[in-house]
This record gives sequence, C-alpha cells and structure tokens, in this order.
Amino acid sequence: MNQEYIEIELEEEPIELCNLLKVLDFAETGGQAKQLIAMGYVAVNSELCTQKRKKMYSGDSLEFDGEVFLLTLAEGATPSPRPATPPIKPAQSNATANKATKKQSNKKRKKQPQVDSKTGRKPISFG
Repeated sequence: MNQEYIEIELEEEPIELCNLLKVLDFAETGGQAKQLIAMGYVAVNSELCTQKRKKMYSGDSLEFDGEVFLLTLAEGATPSPRPATPPIKPAQSNATANKATKKQSNKKRKKQPQVDSKTGRKPISFG
C-alpha cells in the first residue's frame, strides 16, 4: 500500500464487517453500520463492499471516511483459515443453457392433485 494506514489488532478472527464498524465507533448501532455499508461508504481491500456480514481477517484493509485501517492479529491469538473461494464457472453457450433449463422444467412438473368436482377443493393429506 502506498498510503499510510492505522493498524487494528484483532483478538479473534474472523469479525463481521458491520461488527467491526461498531467496535471502531464508526456506527452506534448495527443498523447504522449496515446502512453505511449499503450506501457504499466502506471499501474492503480497496474495493467497494456492500456485504454487511463480510468476514474480515488479519491482512485485510478497511477504508472508511478517507482513512485506511489494516487488520492484524494480536499476539497469542490463533489465526483462522480463510475459506477457499469457489472457482468461477465458464459461461455456457445458448444451446447448452436452453437444454439445461428444459431439463430443469421437466423435473419441476409434479402430478397435480385431483380436485373434487362438486366442491372444487383439493384433498388434504396429513401424512
């Protein structure tokens, strides 16, 4: 990073972004923290973040109100492994996408319950 940053020590990780804003006194309540995130005032690792419950780990940076904060792990705390990011699937062609939707639509069809001809009601099953 080419900017100066303020170091924040975490006693345990991960911490949710909305909770981090409350701990740093940028928001008084969780609702206010979530509003700040939803409005786009918060950036995580130099990217705008709108995930209210994003998990923050040591090494992540937080940008808010023109200041940059770097999260570090306190001494004696055990680091938590980051979850692996799922690989991005390549986009399907239109022909294969249409086949996939047709297969799904066939699976969704279920046998319609019989309607009583006199009352027009469907039977109730308690089992």
